[in-house]
Amino acid sequence: MTECKQEAFAFTAHFSRRVEAGFTAGQVSTDGGALLLRETNRKINLLGRLADCFSDGRSALLVKHQLSEMLAQRIYGLALGYEDLNDHEQLRCDPLLAVLSGKRKLDEPLAGKSTLNRLELVGRSGRYHKIGYSAESLDRLLGDLFLESHCSAPTEIVLDLDATDIPLYGHQPERFFHGYYDSYCYLPLYIFSGDQLLCARLRPANQDAAAGSVEEVSRIVAQLRQRWPQVTIILRADSGFCREELMAWGEAHRVGYAFGLARNQRRQKIIGAEMHQARLLHQTTGKAARVFAEFSYRTRKSWSCPRRVVAKAEYLDKGENPRFVVTSLTPEQWAARELYEKFYCARGEMENRIKEQMCLFADRLSTDEMKGNQLRLYFSALAYTLIEALRRLGLKGTEWAEAQVDTIRLKLLKIGAIVRISVRRVRLQLSSAYPWRDIFAQAYQALRC
Repeated sequence: MTECKQEAFAFTAHFSRRVEAGFTAGQVSTDGGALLLRETNRKINLLGRLADCFSDGRSALLVKHQLSEMLAQRIYGLALGYEDLNDHEQLRCDPLLAVLSGKRKLDEPLAGKSTLNRLELVGRSGRYHKIGYSAESLDRLLGDLFLESHCSAPTEIVLDLDATDIPLYGHQPERFFHGYYDSYCYLPLYIFSGDQLLCARLRPANQDAAAGSVEEVSRIVAQLRQRWPQVTIILRADSGFCREELMAWGEAHRVGYAFGLARNQRRQKIIGAEMHQARLLHQTTGKAARVFAEFSYRTRKSWSCPRRVVAKAEYLDKGENPRFVVTSLTPEQWAARELYEKFYCARGEMENRIKEQMCLFADRLSTDEMKGNQLRLYFSALAYTLIEALRRLGLKGTEWAEAQVDTIRLKLLKIGAIVRISVRRVRLQLSSAYPWRDIFAQAYQALRC
């Protein structure tokens, strides 16, 4: 049978007009808005410093794909929604991704899936595994990016801590079953300040949610106070982090805290009068009623000293709903109601930030080395940092100033474009039907100024 490639396609007519299609547009990209990410990187110089966190033992004469190009290709790929290394087998001839990655010769292909896979299989010895990374350098880079985002020293920094589950479906190293999540998983620790990520530490699931938090917090606090010695730092987390070790460390190092405290019969008995008052208010108004109280409290064994506890005695249609927060903050700094409603409850926003990590495929941890999986977690964290900088620097004052990562990707980065490359320029002809041109122009002006 004769083999041929069909170039033109005639579809059902639209009234009197013929409908035809053909693969004749030349080089076309769906990621025309990614140039804004490139301008964002120019502002914060993330990728320019990322390669310094790696060691490259390959022979320079035999290298076809520079380390900096591969790292940029991987970070931009995650930001643009390409979750698997297999995607890069088709993307390696994408001229726009070549521009983003900093490749000088745009007619040469980018790294394919096998080359990128060897980049991520760190910690091994052998002919094909000669690239390594320094976790300490990557941690410091995240901290430096946070420090550089402030024009002047802030008066107060709130660090939100939380753990989440990353389900595992293979036989990855240090794979354990977690009863709360009812699955085999990892249990990474995240630390944010507002929207900015300061720590993404991969951990096995056979340990406490707060395991290793003192070491991570002490590292971050030391880096912050090296730049801003007098800044006030407060830790905020749920009851999974209410541990004597972390609270005692904070008290010894002038670091405040507000942690959720699990309820028990003894604590509920202390607020019995307030709960009775809330029940009467509920019966009178028919609406949810809250009464706040505070008291000095010490556990019988685990705590080294008495601490301030703020209690919310709440009565709902379904019954009592008491909540407790232990804190080192004084009543003069935060009254009981304001501490719970305005300060502690604001930590719920961190869960949205963790969900954004999954939008950047932080759950794709399938290598058979813990260090390789940690590197993939770093890549997702760095892709998030790049998009967060775009949101903070480029989209400030627009309707997308608080948009989630997947919204920014879909509406701002995924723009159809014809890519034309000549000797003197790379020109993108963006879709004339793009509906958010004004926001694109605002982001461009903000990033170029």
